[in-house]
Amino acid sequence: MLELKKVGLSLEEKPILKNLNIKFDDGKRYVVLGNNGTGKSTIANLIMGVEKYKPQVGGVYLDGKDITSLGVYERANLGITIAFQESVRFEGITTFDYLTLGGKIKASYEDAKWALKSAGLNAEYLKRRIDDSLSGGERKRIELASMLMLKMRYVILDEPDSGIDMMSLDTISRIINILNSSGTTVITITHREEIAKNSDYAYLICSGTVLKEGAPADIASYYKRTCDNCGHPNEIIESVERL
Repeated sequence: MLELKKVGLSLEEKPILKNLNIKFDDGKRYVVLGNNGTGKSTIANLIMGVEKYKPQVGGVYLDGKDITSLGVYERANLGITIAFQESVRFEGITTFDYLTLGGKIKASYEDAKWALKSAGLNAEYLKRRIDDSLSGGERKRIELASMLMLKMRYVILDEPDSGIDMMSLDTISRIINILNSSGTTVITITHREEIAKNSDYAYLICSGTVLKEGAPADIASYYKRTCDNCGHPNEIIESVERL
C-alpha cells in the first residue's frame, strides 16, 4: 500500500496541500480529480519524491515504511514511476532506445512495437529520433508506451490527456487497463470526468485537500455538478463542512 498521511505542503510560504490523507491499495485503478490549481499535480510530484515537493508536515508511506526522505531515483527503485504532464525530452535518441532505456530494459523489437501500438503509434516510430519533428501528442504517446515497458508497481499518470486530442481518450483508458491487468496500481491525475470514470476509486481534490472520495461515477457526477467552472474552491469546502 502507498499512503499519504496528514500531509501538509507550502511553497513560497503559500499553503498548497493541507492535512491530506490518501491511500492506494495494490492492483487497483485510482483517479485524483479536480480543477486546475487545486493541488493535483503537486500530489503527483510529492508521491514521486521530487525534491521541491517534499512535505513539511506528514509523510509518504510504502507498505507502512516512511519513504518521505527518499528521492526520485530511490522511489523508482521501489517500483514507483510517473508520466509527467509535460513529456520529458531526451533529444536525439531513437524511440526504441527511449523505450528500452538504452538497452537496460531487456525487451525485443516486438515488445516495443506492441507498446507503441497500444499507445496509438505504428512501428515506424521506433526508428525515429525524439526531437522537434515530433508533435506534443506524439511525445505523449511515446511516454505512455514507456509506462508499459517499465513494469512498475505504481504508475502515476499526470494529466495524461495533455497534448492528446479528444478522440484519443480511449487510448488513455487502454493504457490504464493494460497496466492494471499486469498488476500495476495506476494513479491518474486529471480534471476530466470522462477519464475519472475508468477507475476503481476516486479522490476529489479541492484547495489541497480531499473534498470527497468514493465510487468514480458518483465522484465524477458530483464534480461536474459542483466544481465545473468554480472559482471559489474554499467556499465549497466551507459549505460541505457546514452540512
